[in-house]
Amino acid sequence: MSALFLKVLHMSVCASWLVLAVLLLRLCLRRAPKWFNVLLWGIVAVRLVFPFSVESPLSLLPRTEAIRPAITTVQTQPARISSAAAAGGSAAPAQSWLSILAWVWLAGAAALLLYTMVSTLRLRHRVREAVRLRGNIYQSERIDSPFVLGTIRPRIYLPYRMDSRDRQHVIAHEQAHLRRGDHLWKPLGFLLLTIHWFNPVMWLSYVLLCRDIELACDETVIRELGCEQRADYMQALVSCSVNRRRIAACPLAFGEIGVKERVKSVMNYKKPTFWIILLAIIACIVLAVCFLTDPVASRTE
Repeated sequence: MSALFLKVLHMSVCASWLVLAVLLLRLCLRRAPKWFNVLLWGIVAVRLVFPFSVESPLSLLPRTEAIRPAITTVQTQPARISSAAAAGGSAAPAQSWLSILAWVWLAGAAALLLYTMVSTLRLRHRVREAVRLRGNIYQSERIDSPFVLGTIRPRIYLPYRMDSRDRQHVIAHEQAHLRRGDHLWKPLGFLLLTIHWFNPVMWLSYVLLCRDIELACDETVIRELGCEQRADYMQALVSCSVNRRRIAACPLAFGEIGVKERVKSVMNYKKPTFWIILLAIIACIVLAVCFLTDPVASRTE
């Protein structure tokens, strides 16, 4: 367990440096399309998912030689501790503390997963009597704002008392979420957060991921509906964002951004130029090369 915790710690530290680079790149490319920000968080997810990485002289990650040898040491430590115990000695205090921290980490991850399961079950119980409107769109009297629930067979849930003028734009927004796969990316992001819950940088990353997903979805809808419907879409945002946090019981509703920022983003939307998109793609490639690889380990004779 201690070796696993150290491995996760190493991955989390490396990903934290990548997050700092992502935050800087977001500031430099604020005119880039919003999907670019979501793509950046995808690169962070890759760094958090894969426990191995190739070495490259182009890597910008600092060396973490203090953690890597510790993983190897912990893997061989139990045998040494057993020998010491047999000889009447005692286990190393550092090893004992590391074992305690590992179990605390595991308990925290289990608590977050349990919270997710309970919240999702409670939300499903709330909408169990929802009435189908059409397709995968349902209406319920027990919710105050629309949302998407489910991963394999996702459903769109709408409040019964929704203005008919807002419904068109709300459905367009939620369907854009499904086409973009946001109902999969948000739970994946939350799952990674449960593994790296001890790292404050990962909490910040998840909140920003949720915000960027919503902004990118708004951008997609405006591009499809046309800029002439901006005012109606913004009105739908204002109407349906009231008391939205009251249903934030599952990861899909966690960390949603304020309506003011989304309205401002819709108002200022402009179709990105070819050169901005090209620059964003190049930036993603450079970021991946420099931060998805580890620095070349120093070899002493």
